[in-house]
Amino acid sequence: MKLRLNSARRILSVFMAAGLLAGAVRAQQNLAGRANNFSSVEYFEPPHQRQMKSRLSGAEAQPQAGGLLAIKDLKLEMFNTNGAPEMVVKAPHCVYDTKRGEANSPGHLRLETGDGDSHIEGDGFLWRQSSSLLTISNNVRTVVENPPETKTGL
Repeated sequence: MKLRLNSARRILSVFMAAGLLAGAVRAQQNLAGRANNFSSVEYFEPPHQRQMKSRLSGAEAQPQAGGLLAIKDLKLEMFNTNGAPEMVVKAPHCVYDTKRGEANSPGHLRLETGDGDSHIEGDGFLWRQSSSLLTISNNVRTVVENPPETKTGL
């Protein structure tokens, strides 16, 4: 399943924040070997510069050969300018290629809307920063808990 919707672009911009963080975390990890319970926050441009735009966190991040960064318990959160949560992306693990700007995993991925009304999940994913394209490979499932009201009589 390939996502190219505006909401998917917002989801993927969180991964872009992950890419920016990956370089910073990797540099820090070269001294310590790995980072535990890390978090990075991106803020909106003025006039909302005090409001969080996204937060990337993980239980652990560890540098790998070739500019790769292994992330465990990835959580990416995006917010609206009013502070309301927009969506959350979760994955138990992934590998981020800091040189190519790609994140991938054969494992599970879950995208949740901020209001909790729907989510998309699947097994195996590849995200390409350059094209803002997220591909969920297998067992893709979309759940809409509270569908919008439909018009009757049409």
